[in-house]
Amino acid sequence: MAHIDLVSLIVRDYDPAIRFFVDVLGFDLVEDSPAHTNDGRRKRWVVVRPPGARTGLLLARADGERQVAAAGHQFAGRVGLFYRVDDFDATYARMAAAGVRFVTEPRTEPYGTVAVFEDLEGNRWDLLGPRP
Repeated sequence: MAHIDLVSLIVRDYDPAIRFFVDVLGFDLVEDSPAHTNDGRRKRWVVVRPPGARTGLLLARADGERQVAAAGHQFAGRVGLFYRVDDFDATYARMAAAGVRFVTEPRTEPYGTVAVFEDLEGNRWDLLGPRP
C-alpha cells in the first residue's frame, strides 16, 4: 500500500502559518523540528495535518526571491488544495468568524457543498462538505 504523505506548501514564515493552520483551520501540529537546507543552513521541518488525516502539509519557508514570489501563487490562481470536513456549516461559520477570506459563497455540487477560500498566503482551497 502507498499514499502521499506530505504536500509542500511555501509560506513566508513558519509561525504565522502554524497559527493559521492550527488555530484557524483546526489542523494538528504534527512536527516542528530543527533541520538544515541541502547546503547546511538552518530551517525547520514543520508538518500540519487535519485531525485523523494521513496526508499532511509540510510548511516550507520561502528561501530566496523566486520562492518568496511563489508564496500564494503555487497553483496559478486555481484551487489547488481541498479540505473536506464532516460538518460544512459549522466549519464554514467558524472559519468566517476567524477572518478567513472566502472568495465564493457556499454552493451545492455533485461532489458536496463547496466554498472557495484563501489561506494566509493567498492560495485557493475548496472547503468541501461530506460527499452526497
